[in-house]
Amino acid sequence: MTSEKVLRFQGKNADLAKLSQQLVDQLKADGYKTQTTTAPLGTIIQAQKAGILRDFITADRCFTIMVAGQPNDFTIHVGIGKWVRDIAIAAVETILVTWLFLAVDVPEMLWTRHVEQGIIAQINQIVASPALATAH
Repeated sequence: MTSEKVLRFQGKNADLAKLSQQLVDQLKADGYKTQTTTAPLGTIIQAQKAGILRDFITADRCFTIMVAGQPNDFTIHVGIGKWVRDIAIAAVETILVTWLFLAVDVPEMLWTRHVEQGIIAQINQIVASPALATAH
């Protein structure tokens, strides 16, 4: 079973770099350790909360968020993935993409859904913000 939620937004005229940074800032404010990289497919954010993920899941797992698309038609993928050491140096995109979203078992799914719901609510709130619009 793969744990991945895909959110699609249209007509938002969003600055995707600003959106990605706001997501990182919010995750850090919530106590997550984060790392980010920009790849041809979009911006990839990994977030790991020390202690909680290590207690319920294995130490190499994290939340992975990928922001991809254009300002008026973009998707945000949220799921559980493998923590890639120094994601900015992970040069081989195919390796990175294969680790974005992992298969998880039922206990992990229940915990993941609980935390994902909070992250998805924050994403929807950030995307709805008028300050996210690109400059004309």
